[in-house]
Amino acid sequence: MSDELKKGLEGVLVAESSLSYIDGDVGKLVYRGYTIEDLAANATYEEVLYLLWHGELPTREELDAFRTDMAEERALSAETQELVRSLAEADEEPMAALRTATSSLSAADPDADADPTDEAANLAKGKRITAKLPTVVAAFTRIRNGEDPVEPREDLDHAANFLYMLNGEEPTEVAADVFDQALVLHADHGLNASTFSAMVTASTLADVHSAVTSAVGTLSGSLHGGANANVMRMLEEVDASGKDPVQWVEDALDNGERVAGFGHRVYNVKDPRAKILGEQSEELGEAAGDKKWYEMSAAIENYMKEEKGLAPNVDFYSATTYYQMGIPVDIYTPIFAMSRAGGWVAHVLEQYEDNRLIRPRARYAGAKDQSWTPIDER
Repeated sequence: MSDELKKGLEGVLVAESSLSYIDGDVGKLVYRGYTIEDLAANATYEEVLYLLWHGELPTREELDAFRTDMAEERALSAETQELVRSLAEADEEPMAALRTATSSLSAADPDADADPTDEAANLAKGKRITAKLPTVVAAFTRIRNGEDPVEPREDLDHAANFLYMLNGEEPTEVAADVFDQALVLHADHGLNASTFSAMVTASTLADVHSAVTSAVGTLSGSLHGGANANVMRMLEEVDASGKDPVQWVEDALDNGERVAGFGHRVYNVKDPRAKILGEQSEELGEAAGDKKWYEMSAAIENYMKEEKGLAPNVDFYSATTYYQMGIPVDIYTPIFAMSRAGGWVAHVLEQYEDNRLIRPRARYAGAKDQSWTPIDER
């Protein structure tokens, strides 16, 4: 057994997975053998969920049935609705509210008491969780803004229904398509921190709700989720300053500040998801007749690439993509969770299939050979 210390588990292989593959040197992301470019261009979020959970793309009949099943699970129990209302009225932080609401979903789940090794029950629980998280996020956002929640519609797909519940009106086709692509892009990404957290929890044979709740809590940390919100706040600051974006970035770097949305633990080149989201951001700007946010982002990207050798990550362009759809900045990370829930559930199901308790070691670095001192002599 090696005693080599790998802080942050850097480069350590801890599992085998058939879900997603990343080549950070060439900027490649694959879900079950399909490139992210093909999936973003052709698949809906529901198709990607089916692929991740069942291992293959669905037939038309299978997809229709799957969509129907998902749509029928969107509504929240009266108890969870009341909980979400109380959290919103208490002005709880959005990710904290989502963490609490996610945990509460087990109370009304008909499979809550199923054995953790029951594959059918676990899949059903995962489907309910993934279907309900958008309802939680939309309801929380509206209530804290003094508006009534909007009930989910079963005739809309996953992406369009969320925008409908959030804004109270059916989204445009462009907005619905772009948001659906964004969900596809964020659905899975290897053993990132939140996914690993879900797997560790599942490895104890805790239930799916516990595993997903662990993942939501992990995603709430600023080193994992929240980067796209920081990007948008940065861009708003750039806009308010009246400076040229490149000049603003130069000044920020001179002052020792970081430019949000650049660099990635895995990618050494441009994140393939950033390429697709950049196109989405530009498309939304063109549809609105104002490409300001996209052009500002593109100018910063070009400067960072040429002067610092840094490429943007997925958060850099998801920021302006969401902003141009009227989505509040502080629910960007809950939206990330809504999408990544599909990947979390897939990894939890995979963990249960060939489970072994995840139990790494730590190298002891504390005191040794201490002598006991009676309490009255300390």
